[in-house]
Amino acid sequence: MQYDELIGEIQHRARLDSREAALSITRATLTTLSERIQPGEAENLAAQLPEELGRFLEEVDDVERFGFDDFVDRVAEREEIGDDDPADAAFHAQVVVDVIEEAVTEGALEDVEAQAPVRRRLRRPFRDRRARRESRVTRQ
Repeated sequence: MQYDELIGEIQHRARLDSREAALSITRATLTTLSERIQPGEAENLAAQLPEELGRFLEEVDDVERFGFDDFVDRVAEREEIGDDDPADAAFHAQVVVDVIEEAVTEGALEDVEAQAPVRRRLRRPFRDRRARRESRVTRQ
């Protein structure tokens, strides 16, 4: 997937008003992910992405161990859109990871997942958030 197509897809799925916002959530998610996985894995994933996005995975030298909640908090702090809402950040990160997964070769995220199990955890907050949104619509 080329850069414009990838950012456009992220913008569409995340329901964002601009490509700049889509780039912001992508940068926030990939930079945070790069802090959690080994540099070699980050470089392997970056090599399969457009250069404009792959660089976000290669900017971090020090790897840290942190949990899912910290992952989401870091994404929220970096997004530069909205009000640092963890639920929004989890949704945005899920969109980014899903689109990235579709853009890279099959299984490319498996090694990343072994080091930073964010994909499974990201799906749950999104389902919970969607259920809350649907129940509000039903009540109206």
